[in-house]
Amino acid sequence: MNAVNKVQLTGNIGNTPEVKTFENGNKLLKFSLATNEEYKTYKGDTAKDTQWHFVSVWGKQAEELESKLKKGSFISLEGKINNNSYVDKNGIKKYVTEIVAKEIELKS
Repeated sequence: MNAVNKVQLTGNIGNTPEVKTFENGNKLLKFSLATNEEYKTYKGDTAKDTQWHFVSVWGKQAEELESKLKKGSFISLEGKINNNSYVDKNGIKKYVTEIVAKEIELKS
């Protein structure tokens, strides 16, 4: 049996998407996505948990979505989780988890 790295999220874009165009013409679109989950506390009150996700979209899809996605847009996406690390300018290792989107659908 194969292991699968697949994630589906529905939420609101939290910032104006940033576009980077590379020398070869390939594009990268990045934004944050807020997902909200409501649940009952042990006292019976309703509470909301908001999670923030960093999302990246590459290539032709980034080009197509560049003018359509805006801060506050309500979207559904499907993609994979990607974990990266890097060393910052102070020599401290940092870890970043992002969602690499394969499909994005604007919701109304």
